[in-house]
Amino acid sequence: MDKIAVLIPCYNEEKTIAKVVADAKAALPEAVIYVYDNNSTDRTVEIAKEAGAVVRHEYMQGKGNVIRRMFREIDAQCYVMADGDDTYPMEFAREMADKVLEHHADMVVGDRLSSTYFTENKRPFHNMGNSVVRSSINRLFDCDIKDIMTGFRAFSYGFVKTFPVLSKGFEIETEMTIHAVYNHLQIENVVVEYRDRPEGSVSKLNTYADGFKVLKTIAKLYKDYKPLGFFSILAVMLVLLSAVFFIPVLIEYFKTGLVLRFPTLIVCGFVMLAAIQAFFAGLMLSNMAQKNRRDFEMDLIAVCEKEQKLREDH
Repeated sequence: MDKIAVLIPCYNEEKTIAKVVADAKAALPEAVIYVYDNNSTDRTVEIAKEAGAVVRHEYMQGKGNVIRRMFREIDAQCYVMADGDDTYPMEFAREMADKVLEHHADMVVGDRLSSTYFTENKRPFHNMGNSVVRSSINRLFDCDIKDIMTGFRAFSYGFVKTFPVLSKGFEIETEMTIHAVYNHLQIENVVVEYRDRPEGSVSKLNTYADGFKVLKTIAKLYKDYKPLGFFSILAVMLVLLSAVFFIPVLIEYFKTGLVLRFPTLIVCGFVMLAAIQAFFAGLMLSNMAQKNRRDFEMDLIAVCEKEQKLREDH
């Protein structure tokens, strides 16, 4: 079991990977540096090996798939994850690791948005997208996370071994954040500087396609983790829709004593029934979500006991 494992997911990062590995070694000399290549077509693998990293492979494309592989294969007391594009200064890694090892944090967020992100990042839609995602999650899940989309994080063994990776791509950071918030895990924040990619290094993030996937992931996880809130919103929308079409029929009835639009009245009735069903579906799923929370706590206890045994063995 490693004390600290630095995890670097990579896809075509030959321009920067050597520097990232060297910076990680300088910041955390006792750490094992793992570079997980995701079907790179350039010299990323060769350069990472020359820099002294342990290179492994994930052949299913997508950052989420890479992180699933890393979390499955590596055992460590502390995990520090950073991108291979040299946008995160590794000198902040020590502070992040100490929060896991000494303060028992489950996840440490490398917060770019409170420092240089909005001035360094040259893609305005990325800036807007980060702000929208942050405000959406903080409002929906009643939390105060400073940076949702950052790829610079540190994790405990308990978090890594109990986090169910469902996403395939860049929406994985959103999934991590919501998982930690919902399960009341200890989240710490470290403000880090951000620098834009160096010339010749190309971002793999598609602003619109990946942005839509992130928003879709937020909606899906809100439904899964907070079904009563999700289905209550749906129920209210259906009630309002039914009322909008029912009120003219009711006014007409009061004026004439006749119901001249029976099809509209019937549809309004069915829409109202759908609203009632949505609300009760939310109640039932909320009870199931509570059971899942209890099961998670028991799983977390078992994982922590396993971690203690691994430490004693080493």
